[in-house]
Amino acid sequence: MAKNLVIVESPAKAKTIEKFLGKDFQVESSYGHIADLPSKEIGVDVANGFKPKYEVSPDKKALVKKLKDLAKTAEMVWLASDEDREGEAISWHLAEELKLDHQKTKRIVFHEITKTAIQKAIENPRGIDYNLVNAQQARRVLDRLVGYELSPVLWKKVKGGLSAGRVQSVSVRLIVEREREIQAFKPEASYSISAEFTNEDGKVVKAKLSKNFTTRQQAEQFLQSNMASTYKVGDLETKPAKKSPAPPFTTSTLQQEAARKLYLPVGITMQIAQRLYEAGLITYMRTDSVNLSQEAMAAAKAEISRSYGPEFSKPRNFNTKSKGAQEAHEAIRPTDMSRHSVDIDRDQARLYDLIWKRTLASQMSDAELERTNVKIVANNHSEQFVASGEVIKFEGFLKVYLEGHDDDEEEQEGMLPAMKVGETLLNRWITATERFSRPPSRYTEASLVKKLEELGIGRPSTYAPTISTIIGRNYVEKGSFEGQERSYQQLTLKQGKLLAQTLKENVGSDKGKLVPTDIGIIVNDFLVKNFETILDYNFTAKVEQDFDEIAEGNRDWAAIMNDFYNHFHPNVVDVEQNADRESGERILGTDPKTGKPVSVRLGKFGPMAQIGEAEDTAKQFASLRQDQNISTVTLEEVLNLFELPKKLGVYQGEEIEVNNGRFGPYVRFGKQFISLPKGMDPMDATMELAQQLIDEKNQADAPIGSYDGLPVQKGVGRFGPFIKWNGMFINVSKKYNFDHLSDEDIQNLIVDKLQKEEEKVLQEWPEEKIRIEKARWGRSVILKGKLKVELNKDVDATKLTLEEVKALLEKKAPAKKATAKKAPAKKTATTKKK
Repeated sequence: MAKNLVIVESPAKAKTIEKFLGKDFQVESSYGHIADLPSKEIGVDVANGFKPKYEVSPDKKALVKKLKDLAKTAEMVWLASDEDREGEAISWHLAEELKLDHQKTKRIVFHEITKTAIQKAIENPRGIDYNLVNAQQARRVLDRLVGYELSPVLWKKVKGGLSAGRVQSVSVRLIVEREREIQAFKPEASYSISAEFTNEDGKVVKAKLSKNFTTRQQAEQFLQSNMASTYKVGDLETKPAKKSPAPPFTTSTLQQEAARKLYLPVGITMQIAQRLYEAGLITYMRTDSVNLSQEAMAAAKAEISRSYGPEFSKPRNFNTKSKGAQEAHEAIRPTDMSRHSVDIDRDQARLYDLIWKRTLASQMSDAELERTNVKIVANNHSEQFVASGEVIKFEGFLKVYLEGHDDDEEEQEGMLPAMKVGETLLNRWITATERFSRPPSRYTEASLVKKLEELGIGRPSTYAPTISTIIGRNYVEKGSFEGQERSYQQLTLKQGKLLAQTLKENVGSDKGKLVPTDIGIIVNDFLVKNFETILDYNFTAKVEQDFDEIAEGNRDWAAIMNDFYNHFHPNVVDVEQNADRESGERILGTDPKTGKPVSVRLGKFGPMAQIGEAEDTAKQFASLRQDQNISTVTLEEVLNLFELPKKLGVYQGEEIEVNNGRFGPYVRFGKQFISLPKGMDPMDATMELAQQLIDEKNQADAPIGSYDGLPVQKGVGRFGPFIKWNGMFINVSKKYNFDHLSDEDIQNLIVDKLQKEEEKVLQEWPEEKIRIEKARWGRSVILKGKLKVELNKDVDATKLTLEEVKALLEKKAPAKKATAKKAPAKKTATTKKK
């Protein structure tokens, strides 16, 4: 056995570290936290100083036993989890659960996985930092208290199955408030003036008027005043300017820039960065500091001088502006500045390239520019046109990198031709274009992260999971609305003639943006109304500051919990006993057929419409469509819902009807359900369209061949083109021509799939109908009917006995049954009468 046992969080990290340590070191992984608060109880002893109850999860017990056995035979155990609070807590749990001897245990930290950093860490071990542990415990306990006490209130007052959280609920509030700003926004029109001239050398000069006109009449009068004008250069100013580089990446700025330039979601960015860190390519990816070490700055200087020349080098220190930043940490940077690129997975290579460029650019010279502003005057009116241009005299950091910006609508300034004051210019055309003021932009994942950081809410490790949580719980969704057409006017003066035309533009798209759902809005309104403190931005930021003070050893974590809980718990009790139910109800008007009120609200099965009062025994119900919202749906749209299902006629002996379902509007033809085109109102569906959709569906479903006596069909799904055979869906890769699959192609695809399925099965007990299969991320799963148990990575699935497998299934089965009892029966009919 090795003399030294090193424990890290991930197998990838273990694999990289093993390369740098000799045969006397054995590196093992804990696969993240080995202990946590229990999942089925609050797990916090409020009456006993908020003492948390930690337990080892069932899937980690075998791993803990293995690590404990290894620790007993090792002369020294090195706890090498990450250097943040979560990492410190992991080391503490390992020390506690493995019952490590204090004399034989050392804690080491490093912010990059390189040979030098690992050796330096081993030469400078320390003990567990209990201040960091307590800061992590405080966050975990406070968030558990908030979640466990608020969620039951939501079940009782809003709808079952909901949840609340300290950071997630504040994030939803930001998105809801932005949505309301957009809904309340009234666009105002104005006319912007642009023109094109040529100078005496015939070179083109584009310019704009420095003011807008509020009405078409004013814009038209201005254009008419230019009909007989002559123009010249009234003033010309050229002055030097400088542009400085952005600081190296923090977690937040990396997430924002990866979203802008690589179009990566925040969570994916963090997964890729984690892999780069564990491979030893970048420094630790959870940081709020823009500092670079002296060694890193020296390495950057050497690489810049070697690759671009010494004149491009300018070492700089940056100051971190975010609240609570830990200056002792470094920014995210490459571990080897001379490594310009990496030959690995495409997304990892792209993210590494972004980090390398940003780091090097931060240590490079300013870009030197020359900016020219030209004022163009007319002989018969006082308004001035302005033309601007920019020339790069020295690239500096721009040779490597330029930071992106959110919602950047500015046109890039180009070069202007040489001109002189008094020079005559010829006008080619002038346009007056109607432009509308724009509402605030909806948050993207990246801009939400930026806002949370500005407010001091959350920390680098919380941004990605917070966004995943609010989307996963259906409080927020990624917008899919492509926008709608809007007309605008454009007047053009050209060769002495004034022309008018109506143009169209697309507006209102929310595609890819964060949009609150009905349930998200209703839950937010209830929490803001009844738990003002928890949903207050300043309070949430103050809690983060408290955690920082605990981490620094300046505050007692239990005292902070006590102060918080003494205010929070009475509020929960009061709301539970006295608050009204919240359904987001809106009265829209009166049903012309019955004279009864029409309303919309949140029901047991989601957003719904109702005709009749609550006590009315003959009231009618209908579910809102997926693209409809309680807060914006109109009376006319709601009344249309009660016209469904709508019969269109008979085709090929089967009745056709359109209806609205949980996956959107559809055509029903016999036992077939065919989706209507995206965004289409089912009330607009015609018999001709329905027949066309049915024919296309039948043609698509027609067999394209057979294999082993069974038909083969093809189609296109979420994951691309596929063929279907014997109930099995088989993806068709790009090496095949999907439009013209031969019999040989079909046979190869099916045979390959069957072979993979056979290889995937590790163990099988046919008499019990139980099997163990290889699953994603290196884990395995036990399958019995619909019951599924995921195994830990370190479990050798091939050695499990049938009795052990049954025991694991029995642990899972009761939870499944309990869930099944609570699940409400699904209603298939859109319209119900009681």
